Amino acid sequence: MLYEEKIIETIPVGPLGLIPLKSCLDLGKKVDQYLVSWRKERESEHKSTIAFAGYQRDSYIIEAKTPRFGSGEGKGTLSESVRGDDLYIMVDVCNYSLTYSLCGMENHMSPDDHFQDLKRVIAAVAGKARRINVIMPFLYESRQHKRSGRESLDCALALEELVRMGVENIITFDAHDPRVQNAIPLKGFETVQPIYQFIKHLLKHEKELMIDSSHMMVISPDEGGMGRAVYFANVLGLDMGMFYKRRDYTKIVNGRNPIVAHEFLGSDVEGKDVLIIDDMISSGESMLDVAKELKARKARKVFICSTFGLFTNGLDKFDEYYEKGLIDRILTTNLVYQTPELLSRPYYIDVDMSKYIALIIDNLNHDASLSELLNPTRRINRCLDGYRNGQ
Repeated sequence: MLYEEKIIETIPVGPLGLIPLKSCLDLGKKVDQYLVSWRKERESEHKSTIAFAGYQRDSYIIEAKTPRFGSGEGKGTLSESVRGDDLYIMVDVCNYSLTYSLCGMENHMSPDDHFQDLKRVIAAVAGKARRINVIMPFLYESRQHKRSGRESLDCALALEELVRMGVENIITFDAHDPRVQNAIPLKGFETVQPIYQFIKHLLKHEKELMIDSSHMMVISPDEGGMGRAVYFANVLGLDMGMFYKRRDYTKIVNGRNPIVAHEFLGSDVEGKDVLIIDDMISSGESMLDVAKELKARKARKVFICSTFGLFTNGLDKFDEYYEKGLIDRILTTNLVYQTPELLSRPYYIDVDMSKYIALIIDNLNHDASLSELLNPTRRINRCLDGYRNGQ
């Protein structure tokens, strides 16, 4: 059944309002287009009632601005009333392409700046909305999720701060450690896996894959990503393997212990296509080392799937590995900022997540269950069946 044909069984929590901050504007516009299209085509006997007032609109986007003073200080403003609305605020804390003026100098926005702007917009709502939901694809400070010495717990502090400001639900994707939700146990916190989207886009671009345990394997590049790789392998019916990092704990380079070697645990990969699954590509050093090791073990094709492609050290090394035949495809989502250079690369596959976010928003606005969206096994099986039948 097409989603737009879905029968509505519950009234909306409130009139839908979508507030994509400047960091997330392009993604927000795509999400808005899906919502407008579905709600115009959807039929419900209750649509003429007062509970559905404002249900069908030309756009659900509410303009929000976060201007800066010359000193670098900022404020949040809204272009229209949000009283009684069910608001969904979208923010990409990794969008470093945005700048602001600070005493005549141009500053690139950091995750801290984006988080402050999010709080400014929530403050501008001033408690008038029916409900506030935050969609933060890359969870702010999620890499600082546990304490291993005299250090701050930034992610937990940020979540508590949002809840104190009145946020009811926080939607994120592939959180570095989902246990950080323990900081806000009485509020909604969903960490969504984009596995179905990865499979769909890979099968769309690669037409000759044999998806079975004799021809394909799922690889976790480290022990931290084992849960993600196990789920991926189970859904596809594949074997899995894992690399673990041997580090030199006598040194600290760029704030971390340098990796001495990647050791492999798993069955033979010779002649197989391999999927390397991880939550993010930061510098990409680990991913490239793992790809090189797999090719040395005579893997046929190497596909890298990562929810967030940050590419903090640029793309030169990835270009080099592609030209040498060490990697075949890289798939990352549009949940974080993508440079024009990345989108132009022949090995890159852009995994669009806008429809998935629109589905989540539409279900939440109707207080409907997200179970089917968060566990996409049935959709994955349907996609695999179609691929095997040549559709």
